[in-house]
Amino acid sequence: MNKSNFAIAIGLGVLVQNAGAAGFLEDSTASLKLRNFYINNDNRDSATAAQKAAGQNYQAEWGQAFRIDFTSGYTQGPVGFGIDAVGLLGIKLDSSADKHGNPTGNAYSGNIFPSDGNKAVDDFSSLGLTAKAKFSKTELKLGTLMPQTPVLVSNDGRLLPQTWQGEQITTSDIKDLTLIGGQIEQVKSRNSSNNENLSIAGANGGANNAISGKTSNKFIYFGGDYKLSKDLVVQYYYGNLEDFYKQNFLGLTHNWAVGPGVLKSDFRYFNSKDDGANGHDPLYYTTGYYGGNVTKGKVDNNLYSGLFLYTVGGHTFGGGYQSSNGNSDFPWLNQGDGSSAYIITDMQIQKFGRAGEKTWQARYSYDFAAVGISGATAGLVYVKGDGIDTPSTSNASEWERDLTLSYVVQSGALKGLGMMWKNGMWRNNIPNARQQDENRLILSYTLPLF
Repeated sequence: MNKSNFAIAIGLGVLVQNAGAAGFLEDSTASLKLRNFYINNDNRDSATAAQKAAGQNYQAEWGQAFRIDFTSGYTQGPVGFGIDAVGLLGIKLDSSADKHGNPTGNAYSGNIFPSDGNKAVDDFSSLGLTAKAKFSKTELKLGTLMPQTPVLVSNDGRLLPQTWQGEQITTSDIKDLTLIGGQIEQVKSRNSSNNENLSIAGANGGANNAISGKTSNKFIYFGGDYKLSKDLVVQYYYGNLEDFYKQNFLGLTHNWAVGPGVLKSDFRYFNSKDDGANGHDPLYYTTGYYGGNVTKGKVDNNLYSGLFLYTVGGHTFGGGYQSSNGNSDFPWLNQGDGSSAYIITDMQIQKFGRAGEKTWQARYSYDFAAVGISGATAGLVYVKGDGIDTPSTSNASEWERDLTLSYVVQSGALKGLGMMWKNGMWRNNIPNARQQDENRLILSYTLPLF
């Protein structure tokens, strides 16, 4: 347990002794979340012989997760105090050195589990504690966080979720306006039980690179959502990873009743520039294309996108476009072992935010409740990107097709049991890249404890 969590644990004991009154315990909730997760990756066509020698072409792992969430109420008084906790345990059900996805045994882990040499560990766990205080509609949190903002997104795409260490304040005291700000010092990746400093692609060492890379322990973010009307929301957010990049985000979402359905419009713009050492030190450079044979340099990216979704009955039809301009790829907090970005092309396998890339997408989903089968859904997304800049071509391309089928039991002894199959296919002609097929099978169940 790190020093921050140890201090919070001591505070918890004091708080419980003095809580006594209604609020802290009476408003507390706890749940046990179970997740059974299987994934396989088929890197069927390695681009080079060196890639075949460096990593397995086929990776597969299977595990069982146990997650306990405790959320306290607040003590009485003008300022209420409380504490939250999340306990995480992942247990290996099946893996091997051949299928773990970390053949060299470097610092980066496999698909689901941390590495013990070139093999997966039998289990891994962590405890996250968060102290909190609330005054009116303003809440301060210190400790373990799972932010979901346009400039900082927690990833929950594997067995256990990604968590962050830092401070965050949120307020909604002004009508129709929500403001948020904070600072992050470290991250615990989804396949790790250790906190690490922060980095971006190109400087993080890479998933198949034994070099530890350059990092920072200071990411500042702030911004807000303002509801202009019940159907129109505007957003502005700012993020700064010290010595790497500064990022401004503008967003707008609008819902419009059109005929028998609703049209949702989602516009996003990111402006990302270098900060500190990233502007002059090659060890802090990020990925992209800078002319000639230069594929690393300072952060320099503008990303525009628009996504339109029309929902009628159980059907949702969608289409979108995104443009990534500048010398660098789109930057986000990326340790090289799995992460999320708030872009409309954050797909099951790829992000589609490379230097020069222009992307369009089509999507369709169906909610079977419209025909009396509640809990069943299906979705299909196709994304095509081209115009990618590389030393050998200015028009490299990639595409991905993702299919999702899911069902949640609605009644009976198994009510709440979720089942999901996700299949992704990625193809490209990017130099030194591999083709990939991926399957995920997920069973999930949440048991309320109190």
